[in-house]
Amino acid sequence: MIFTSFEIYKYSIPIEPFVIATGTMYYAQNVFVRAHTDAGISGVGECSAFPMIVGETQATCFEMARDFAAIWKGKDATDIEARLNELDLYAAGNYTAKSAFDMLLYDLAAKKAGMPLYQFLGGRKRTITTDLTIGIDTPEAMAATALEYTGRGVAIIKVKLGKQPMEDIERVKQIRRAVGPQTELRADANQGWTFDEAVYALKALAEYDVRFCEQPMRKWDDELLPELCRISSVPIMADESVYTHHDAKRIIGNKAASYVNIKFAKSGGIREAIKINEVAGLNGVQCMIGSMLESRLALTANVHFAMAHKNVVFFDLDTCLLGQLEDPVLGGVEYAGMDLHVTDAPGIGADVDQSYLDKCVSVII
Repeated sequence: MIFTSFEIYKYSIPIEPFVIATGTMYYAQNVFVRAHTDAGISGVGECSAFPMIVGETQATCFEMARDFAAIWKGKDATDIEARLNELDLYAAGNYTAKSAFDMLLYDLAAKKAGMPLYQFLGGRKRTITTDLTIGIDTPEAMAATALEYTGRGVAIIKVKLGKQPMEDIERVKQIRRAVGPQTELRADANQGWTFDEAVYALKALAEYDVRFCEQPMRKWDDELLPELCRISSVPIMADESVYTHHDAKRIIGNKAASYVNIKFAKSGGIREAIKINEVAGLNGVQCMIGSMLESRLALTANVHFAMAHKNVVFFDLDTCLLGQLEDPVLGGVEYAGMDLHVTDAPGIGADVDQSYLDKCVSVII
């Protein structure tokens, strides 16, 4: 099965403004790739650039995608290891751009095998229930949003923090007061605190039964994470500190986190996500599958991955519930409340409406 051509699109999706500690996003900066083969099978992949986290933009991903497509054109689409190794040799990093190409390889492989992706990866269907995230706002506004969520049946709320610790504590305090004790609260500081601020905030947040806190400090402060884990009764989840399985080995070996958050935009896609989860599982560390601002296409691939890996026990897959103003995806995952369901269509089981793509900037390689 030989690659014959690639369609690459600047796949922008307008969203409601979404605020985290490191910045505000106004649209999903995505790139969509459709690869064609001489076997008559096409594979699809999507990446979602989050520049304040990964350092990649839609523009850089688009340009790297042009190069990646040129490297692969005329080559065997079934040799996943060889193809991905070529990208790693060509460019260090650029994990977000690589994730779209990784995804389309797995889509093609599963389609060729006549299997849904979760089955191709060795999994079976299971319940996947996502949290729902509240972006940073005033404590009162966040509490009101949390109350609205629980009124809609949301059982797990992720709270964005990482500003002034006293304000962050007040945010969680008011949210807990609004929703009561039965709702699970998770915190995500997105690298917003210093070590001293993290110690202060996490000690105070323990009173409000926070399940865990993601990435309290900048990743360059990783050497301080073991001490923070020792001090804090709120478990720490490593997010921006873990891009690859090498990072996972370092963080877990140093007892610098209780959990690890896997995201395709950080890992470069499914192959590396599998390795991260293996490292974590072998060391008794459970994982979460997270997302950036992907459409339902890449979200579907995330769900397939989660279904195939039992060590992934936390799910932060609310990307399409966070104010995306358009949904051009055909097929793919569907929300049933906060549960996510995929079909048994071969591969990822999703594509993007061509009439939507026709309005996007594109190139054919």
